Amino acid sequence: MARKRKTHGQGRMTPPVMEPDAAGIDVGATEIYVAVPSDRDAEPVRCFETFTTDLMALADWLQACRIRTVAMESTGVFWIPLFQILEDRGLQVCLVNARHVKNVPGRKSDVLDCQWLQYLHSVGLLHASFRPRGAVCALRALLRHRDSLVQMSSQHVQHMQKALNQMNVQLHHVISDITGATGLAILDAILAGERNPETLAKLRDRRIRASAQTVAKSLVGDYRPEHLFTLRQSLAGYRHCQQLIAECDREIERQLAEFESQGEPPEAVQKSASGRQAEQNLAREHWRIFGVDLTAIPGIRSPTIQVLLAEVGPDWSKFRNASAFASWLGLCPHSEISGGQVLSSRTRKVNNRAALALRLAARSLHHSHSYLGEYYRRMRAKLGAPKAIVAAAHKLARILYHLITTRQPYQESIFAELETRFRQRAQARLEAQARALGFRLAPVEG
Repeated sequence: MARKRKTHGQGRMTPPVMEPDAAGIDVGATEIYVAVPSDRDAEPVRCFETFTTDLMALADWLQACRIRTVAMESTGVFWIPLFQILEDRGLQVCLVNARHVKNVPGRKSDVLDCQWLQYLHSVGLLHASFRPRGAVCALRALLRHRDSLVQMSSQHVQHMQKALNQMNVQLHHVISDITGATGLAILDAILAGERNPETLAKLRDRRIRASAQTVAKSLVGDYRPEHLFTLRQSLAGYRHCQQLIAECDREIERQLAEFESQGEPPEAVQKSASGRQAEQNLAREHWRIFGVDLTAIPGIRSPTIQVLLAEVGPDWSKFRNASAFASWLGLCPHSEISGGQVLSSRTRKVNNRAALALRLAARSLHHSHSYLGEYYRRMRAKLGAPKAIVAAAHKLARILYHLITTRQPYQESIFAELETRFRQRAQARLEAQARALGFRLAPVEG
């Protein structure tokens, strides 16, 4: 009896279709390729331009094909206009990380990309990236724009310092900040034509530590016209950026006022806010939005909370627990296991502004006289500074998640008990080691 030959693909398991009304979109700068199920249209793959009218036509075609959910890659910022249009039309948009989507082997093209996305989404193999609601996205856009303005402002300061160096005017080496009251007053006088060092030194503020003689000595230089021109334009650019930052701050305050209030902060919280008046107002706004005082956590200040609000929002219930939130931040080990062996347990490389803010907050715990400060210094001695920062940032993320989701106040006493348990375990371990070596530990008197 002749053996029956198996045909190619026979016995291959086909995944069940979980999303029959799914489409895939490959987004580009000038063209967008869209794929729908083959039974929905005679031409299941179409190409659209990126003009607004074409995006509207794309949405109309998807609705005509009875599409309910769409998958697209988060490519640059090109996906944002289409995402907003499809979301307004009532379609469920699954925004996926481009690194998580692998194309089929062989030739790569936009048509294959959109068909591959449509197939993966239809069988339920794609997971949507986290995207906060519209009000949070608006605040995030403003804060990121403000960060770019701050960077531009710092570049103008560097240009001013370069111009002073080329004129051998050492003012920026004598005073700590040339954009302070003393620095700006002296720069304005120089650009107005004043060259007498003693006259310029009289503009020194009384809080400047350097003496008037030192300031006058630093202002003796070679004032060449080309460097003065550069200094003038750099100073004008710095002041223009400061004006734009002030306007951006006012718009951010207006956006914060539109967030839903969780209650007015207690009077004790309002009085405990430290720093400038703007930071005090910001701390009260954050308490009103989150319903809890997050600045009570060591290392957490208003700028950090502002970043968390803009990147995550006030509602953190989309993360099922604190571990999922820490994983989204990339602050926990990402284990790769094969054959029962751990190949790698490093943290994932993520470009997350919230994670960066928490890392900076963890770094500030170095001199903190709190449980978190003790924890950071202990991890630093054990693992080194980089891993200690990640570990402390992970702990801060879990504490923040608990406080925001439960609206319970921060209690240092809970961590004091943990510190006591740690000391008891350390003492028991040392006593066991001493007994093994034939010694006995004795407490130090006094």
